[in-house]
Amino acid sequence: MAEVVAEHGYAKTSVAQVLRRAGVSRESFYEQFANKEDCFLAAYDEAATVLLGIMAAGLAAPEPEADPAAAELPVLEQLSRVLRSYLAALAAEPAIARTFFVEVYAAGDAALRRRVDVQARFVDAMATLVDARDDTDRFAVEALVAAISALVTQRVCAGRFDELEALHGPVVGLVARVLGEEA
Repeated sequence: MAEVVAEHGYAKTSVAQVLRRAGVSRESFYEQFANKEDCFLAAYDEAATVLLGIMAAGLAAPEPEADPAAAELPVLEQLSRVLRSYLAALAAEPAIARTFFVEVYAAGDAALRRRVDVQARFVDAMATLVDARDDTDRFAVEALVAAISALVTQRVCAGRFDELEALHGPVVGLVARVLGEEA
């Protein structure tokens, strides 16, 4: 679904195109999904789960026995690792990035509600990472996630996937300035 939607756009994607790309029968498709929207939402959910998993894996530090200093990474270093993993994953999977950041807006109200929910999950993950303690901290995290999303969306819309990883340094630098730390 993500590959076909990335090529043709959600509105122009047909179930027949998805069937051909996936190499499955119409019967198999409809055993799994009610319609194109249902399949899109499943692909969107899977992309969100994978991206959140990649972010978590980016945070995983080496075993403390191997490097005791790595057990307690500073918040900025943690954010840097998570962001680097996230941007690299998006750059490596342009179809997923296009589905996640662009085509979701063409897929209807259910997809937009899903997008809002997923963005809230990203905010929750980042708020936990930076130990957001109050509404002001949470708002700052929400603004950061929204800014990253907008920056990524601009590049994905323009097909500039090769520029995604270059966002890492400027975003980490911005956060460092806000936190009053060295990047």
